[in-house]
Amino acid sequence: MQSEQLEALRAVVDLGSFDAAARELHVTPSAISQRIRALEQDVGSVLVARSRPVRATDSGTVMLRLARQIRTLTDAALQDVHPTDGTPRVSVAVNADSLATWIVPALAPLAGTVLLDLRREDENRTSDLLRDGSVTAAVTADDRAVRGCSVVPLGALRYRPCAAPTAMARWFAKGVDAASLARAHTVVFDEEDTLQDRWLASRGVDPTEVLRHRVPSSAEFTDAVAAGFGWGMVPDPQRGDHALVELDDSVLDVPLFWQQWTLSSPALDAVGRAIRDEAARTLVAVSASGRADRARGPSARP
Repeated sequence: MQSEQLEALRAVVDLGSFDAAARELHVTPSAISQRIRALEQDVGSVLVARSRPVRATDSGTVMLRLARQIRTLTDAALQDVHPTDGTPRVSVAVNADSLATWIVPALAPLAGTVLLDLRREDENRTSDLLRDGSVTAAVTADDRAVRGCSVVPLGALRYRPCAAPTAMARWFAKGVDAASLARAHTVVFDEEDTLQDRWLASRGVDPTEVLRHRVPSSAEFTDAVAAGFGWGMVPDPQRGDHALVELDDSVLDVPLFWQQWTLSSPALDAVGRAIRDEAARTLVAVSASGRADRARGPSARP
């Protein structure tokens, strides 16, 4: 396998077409097609589906991961040889609540030295992005190491049941109990957000019977709770920005983990250290054996 063949495969899948890959690599679409056909002949499998956009096949996904790993190692080697030439790039998958609260402060010290490609994704999907090589690291709810990756616990993002004073007056003037919770409106991230459902069930309320607002954005989710749409489970780092009232003193902790490729890359290692350091300051400590709960669904709350 030749490096330009693997790079052609990466470009075609990342950009979605032969023409776009040709523009990025400064060759003709015919040259891109020839390189991929040659790679497919060497491997003995079809690697891409010639669709719109172009997609990797199962065999192509394996080769795509190899292509991205080689590119990461090549970038790191060139940076060591010529430290002032170019800026290394690191791709990280992260859930929406972490992205909206503590990830940006964690990575701010690396600004100017590392180019970051942050992919907002569901915490269960982040492992898939590691497997196919779309990202080199991930904040994930999965404590089982993806093949070729290391995994360390970061701590837990803590959530509390909160509502705006107007919502408290509307639905909970006589107290928070099963009857008032059944009448009150609930704010959820999307149809797969189970945090509110779990909390309601623990209070003897059937989650399927409550009325709910769907707000599929981390910051706007908390804004909606603060605006009085209803009550919701709000992450601790976002509570200070709003005048919110806790329904009671209970909490739900969602453990998070850091997984990254086991490749020697100074830029990737620097990102990992920054994430772990900020997590130690921001997240709640949990036991190393604690399994992560599923909470927020697609597009990403943990």
